[in-house]
Amino acid sequence: MKKTLLSTFLLSSLLMACTSDNTVIESANENTTDKINKVKSAENVSEIEQAKALLLAKWQGPYQGVPAFDKVSLIGLIPAIEEGMRINLAEIDAIANNPLAPTFENTIVAMEKTGGDLDRVFTYWGIWSSNESSPEFRKIQAEMAPRLSAFFSKINQNEKLFTRVQAVYNSDEVKALSPDQQRLVLLTYNGFARNGATLHGEAKKRYAEINQTLAGLHTKFGNNVLADEESYVLYLTKDQLGGLPDSVVSVAASAAKARDHKGEWAITNTRSSMDPFLTYSTERELRQKVWNSYYNRGNNGDEFDNNAIIAEILQLRHERVGLLGYKNYASWRLEDRMAKSPENAIALMEGVWPAAIARVDEEVADMLAIGKAQDGIEKIEPWDYRFYAEKVRKDKYNLDSDEVKQYLQLNKLREAMFYVAGRLFNFEFSEITDGSVPVFNEDVRVWEVTDKTSNEHIGLWYLDPFARKGKRSGAWATTYRSHTTFDGKKNVLSSNNSNFSKGTDGQPTLISWSDAETYFHEFGHALHFLSSNVAYPTLNGGVRDYTEFQSQLLEHWLATDDVINNYLVHYKTGEPMPAALIAKIKQAATFNQGFKTTEYLASALVDMKFHTVDPTNIDAQKFERETLSALNMPEQIVMRHRSTQFGHVFSGEGYSSSYYGYMWAEVLTADAAEAFAESPGGYYDADVAAKLVEHLFSVRNAVDPAEAYRAFRGRDADVKALMRDRGFPVKTKN
Repeated sequence: MKKTLLSTFLLSSLLMACTSDNTVIESANENTTDKINKVKSAENVSEIEQAKALLLAKWQGPYQGVPAFDKVSLIGLIPAIEEGMRINLAEIDAIANNPLAPTFENTIVAMEKTGGDLDRVFTYWGIWSSNESSPEFRKIQAEMAPRLSAFFSKINQNEKLFTRVQAVYNSDEVKALSPDQQRLVLLTYNGFARNGATLHGEAKKRYAEINQTLAGLHTKFGNNVLADEESYVLYLTKDQLGGLPDSVVSVAASAAKARDHKGEWAITNTRSSMDPFLTYSTERELRQKVWNSYYNRGNNGDEFDNNAIIAEILQLRHERVGLLGYKNYASWRLEDRMAKSPENAIALMEGVWPAAIARVDEEVADMLAIGKAQDGIEKIEPWDYRFYAEKVRKDKYNLDSDEVKQYLQLNKLREAMFYVAGRLFNFEFSEITDGSVPVFNEDVRVWEVTDKTSNEHIGLWYLDPFARKGKRSGAWATTYRSHTTFDGKKNVLSSNNSNFSKGTDGQPTLISWSDAETYFHEFGHALHFLSSNVAYPTLNGGVRDYTEFQSQLLEHWLATDDVINNYLVHYKTGEPMPAALIAKIKQAATFNQGFKTTEYLASALVDMKFHTVDPTNIDAQKFERETLSALNMPEQIVMRHRSTQFGHVFSGEGYSSSYYGYMWAEVLTADAAEAFAESPGGYYDADVAAKLVEHLFSVRNAVDPAEAYRAFRGRDADVKALMRDRGFPVKTKN
């Protein structure tokens, strides 16, 4: 997180945990509730002050200090944030009122040194928001979101501070700075200019008001989705388990037991539970019920319905960028991205869309043929797609996803990721088991990361792999501390977080091939954090349509021979995956790409369309339907994230009008993967790996992404590589 000037995007990401920071406290229970009530009644002041001090305190212990996850308490959160804001504003005022002429050191670098106290508090906030949410925290979150927005507006709209930044930006001094320092000045200036600093009078006031309102709406949206995820659970009886593999049944039994439904089987309202149920269950009516619960999150016409919130968010975003002179939100958002404009992003997506939906037609035809023959159905419904796709996979490739799953043990996959990190990055991972590094949940484990050659300490890697109540869905990566050198070297504290369904006691957790790819993907983000070699905090940020590239690229190593032959072993026999099964997996590598590409692109295109129109009086559901209809969206598929649950876009601004970025990054990914595939050493070629780390991982945002990629590849990425990777036809010029 940037130390001082947090843009609207960063603030929203922090508040809503659409991207996240992390740490936890006691879980929500009567004791916690009692303590919060004491805060409100001003009792037990000493305990509150101690809790506040712990949240603000500099981290102690080994590895340059680590978060005190085992000691912090939720009762100190509001006082700690208030104190952190006070300290940060005092730091900013000191810079803004400096009587000396503005320079890079006394203005830009000085800003980079501020905000440390608040940063530490927000690490804990991120854990309570993303990993260990509770009703008590959500009340605090709702109360503090507008106040935090107002706080950041005070910095963004500090005229004296902006005048100094602007003076440095326009000075001759900049020409003598190093390239990374010049980029720091540019990013700092744009952070102000693009977030209301150039406004005056009522316009500036209104800009801040909109940000405060949006902060509350983003919070409400995310909490509504979480409420629906927690509330909708389908409990099965033994006679309703038809088609479900033992691994799915076992996990469902554990989930039911954890919810006091021992003797039943629970299908929870999360992707990790929904997806395998829809893939294997022979109970069509139950598949429809699970599908409806999952895809109607935030859209049930009750107190947690998000439709009105979406409309208000879109209108406020449109008004806000209008104050800055932009025609729509997407134009403002993409101005400093690789795509540069919504038109360029849409052109990429619409260029791939026809091939994707054409493939869907082929997939549906194959599925319907089997559905008619085996079950007498006349139409493939959305809740049938996964089920019959699995049958087609078996029929076409003789590939059984559950058979593959027996070789995908979570712990072994983690070892495989460590192997890849060792080969490409020269990293070694050693688990810390002596209790010297506190964790926020018993499921969390921690590893020290060192350089294999020099044994130099690089940082720590925290892993929180399993789903639980209060943990937001999906998978994500974050840092508790980023690498910097400008003010003494700081090592990295990185974290990966997933929602795998935990296996029963004593049994390994088995996951699907798709989930294994996601596991590698998120680890790619962690490697990006750990590889950082930048000097300044701001340069650890990223350009949204580029930051997914490094993580997507790492997915390719899952299917390398080294990983398959050494780490994909049967969970019972320990035997490596048979060559015949490996061949089937590779043959089916592009299977079901119509579904995967279409459900993603539908979400990305609707996101972009939402943010390129005048949203006055917009009806979110009607707009979604009409947009998809105009695209000829196949009726058998829905958006990966329907509007009312699209947390990437509406529970923060991290991916708003930027969900396309995954595909933009995939063009880079496919092209870079071909660089490895074409090299003498293949995916473990030492020379290509060295260039990868030097030009694409270590520089973070210290270099313009387009320049960084050209330094690695010698040219711009070729979109044809993406088409080849997905098995789509590649058009050639006549």
